[in-house]
Amino acid sequence: MVLCFKLLFGPTAAIFLSAVVILSCFTNVASPKDVSVTDKSDPNKILYYEGYNFTIYLFWSPFLVRSEEVGGDRPGVFRLYLDEPDDRWLSASSRFDYVLLSGANWFTRESYFYERGQLVGGMYVPLNFTSSLTNQYSHRMAFRTALRALTVARFRGKVILRTLSPMSHFEGGAYNAGGDCRRTRPFGANETAPMGGVELGFYTSQLEEFREAAAARGLDVALMDPTAAMLMRPDGHPSRYGHWPDERRTLYNDCIHWCLPGPIDAWNDMLLHMLSDSN
Repeated sequence: MVLCFKLLFGPTAAIFLSAVVILSCFTNVASPKDVSVTDKSDPNKILYYEGYNFTIYLFWSPFLVRSEEVGGDRPGVFRLYLDEPDDRWLSASSRFDYVLLSGANWFTRESYFYERGQLVGGMYVPLNFTSSLTNQYSHRMAFRTALRALTVARFRGKVILRTLSPMSHFEGGAYNAGGDCRRTRPFGANETAPMGGVELGFYTSQLEEFREAAAARGLDVALMDPTAAMLMRPDGHPSRYGHWPDERRTLYNDCIHWCLPGPIDAWNDMLLHMLSDSN
């Protein structure tokens, strides 16, 4: 997902995300006007805060790179073109002063990996050849491609890379095996909040791609890292209350998304501090 901020007078800001998005930076003091040019069913939005001359642009880009759903009898399976940035957000980036990149959870979905137009691997999908590539590879390459695309485009604003939101708060089983998150308090100082497996791999790749981009000096890039803080908040998810009571389909407890208001509000404080610092 791509979230863009634009101040109509003075600096502009754009924020690009692929999964979890916070739109409440100013909602405690102002309500935005929806000035989107598309219909209400379109996930791409433009929200205008008149009192601040401040506009949020929201683009749906879950993988940051070009992607397409396979379709047909295979819904929820994607083709990821790992060396091609998603032009829906890249083509708009030049008008903003801030770009924030994030994403993780969507890379756990069934997907085929393409590079230079050729199929090179996949995750949880049948292949007629052997490939060692995993979703940790696709995740890393998506961030690498996005950062390099901004460099090639000579983006002159600040890029902020936000690290992942934890996927490990399920207890008593996996998400599809009865796992739930019923805690009502944060972890204490003497409790552990482990992170491993795919989650740790995603986090590591984000840090490494950030360091590489910073060392290359082609971008003004900063790191926003709420991961450790969010690991301590297993109490912040909607669990079974993340679904409508009358939904007639197989439902899993939601221990991925966050309640609002809730722990995720801290992201607003982090982001506002970074934006204030940069000015």
